[in-house]
Amino acid sequence: MNIILLGPPGAGKGTQARKLVDEHGMVQLSTGDMLRDARNSGTKMGRVVADVMDRGALVTDEIVIGLIAERLEREPESVVFIFDGFPRTLAQADALGDLLDRMGRTLGVVIEIAVDDEALVARISGRFTCEGCGEVYHDTIKPPVKDGICEECGSTEFSRRADDNEESLRVRLLAYYKQTSPLIGYYHAKHLLKSVDGMADMDTVSAEISRILAEA
Repeated sequence: MNIILLGPPGAGKGTQARKLVDEHGMVQLSTGDMLRDARNSGTKMGRVVADVMDRGALVTDEIVIGLIAERLEREPESVVFIFDGFPRTLAQADALGDLLDRMGRTLGVVIEIAVDDEALVARISGRFTCEGCGEVYHDTIKPPVKDGICEECGSTEFSRRADDNEESLRVRLLAYYKQTSPLIGYYHAKHLLKSVDGMADMDTVSAEISRILAEA
């Protein structure tokens, strides 16, 4: 059984994926990470990815599906994958479904992390990330216990995404609702969709996701 986490930018998909990896031994598949790894791998597919990215062109769905297929082939069927950042469109959802069918793997559940847009804007505008381990903090909601020191790895280096501001976030939200939100109806029709309140605290969201997975 494999799972998809759905939700707008800043909903907490990455945070919840990392908790599932740590607590349940799942494998997180982030297309962004796969593209970066492929570019540096020196493989045939890696050279294709490097060429596309160096030209500033868009990476095609076929390339991404190819990278996902390569990754799935390296693990036994018992491994549970978390798809984080893919699919984003109905065409990608169809392609992923076809790939899983061909490989004899199943999609067990799609979890929508539902949020309130205005509250989300406030949440994201204060977000920053540890450069050492990727732990996410917030100016008011989740500052480090010791100012300027990561609780997880002790790093003192932090960064903020250039687009973690109100104007950029509203543009990203609009893109999500135009491109990705149709997947909610798509997976609902397939009886795979479950929803959690993404505005609850992180541990509450995590517990609800664990409950859904236990019942899937």
